[in-house]
Amino acid sequence: MEIKPIKSELDYRNALSRLEEIFDAAVDTKEGDEAEILSLLIENYENDHYPIEAPDPIEAIKIRMEELNIRQQDLVGILGGKSRVSEILNKKKRLTVDMIRELEKKLEISASVLINNYQLSEK
Repeated sequence: MEIKPIKSELDYRNALSRLEEIFDAAVDTKEGDEAEILSLLIENYENDHYPIEAPDPIEAIKIRMEELNIRQQDLVGILGGKSRVSEILNKKKRLTVDMIRELEKKLEISASVLINNYQLSEK
């Protein structure tokens, strides 16, 4: 099959279909090379047409808390007192730079996620 740029949704679907056919091709074969090139073209098209939004920082914290089996009270000292933790997790107050640094260390959440802006809830 001739490899060409993915310029439309139809090209994209055809590329996905072809990749499915040759996905298990051996490396260093004609089909293996085609699969590698197609996957790069598909990834590029998806990045341009289906960008993934950065996660809400507070949702990222809550997900990580669940993964690590951490309770709200476990964040006391990282985010401040008990009421401050509640205000942050309920989006009443914003994260500070110091909080972001601590969360990055303790919960291993990238600061690039934590610095994203989010809507505060109405008081």
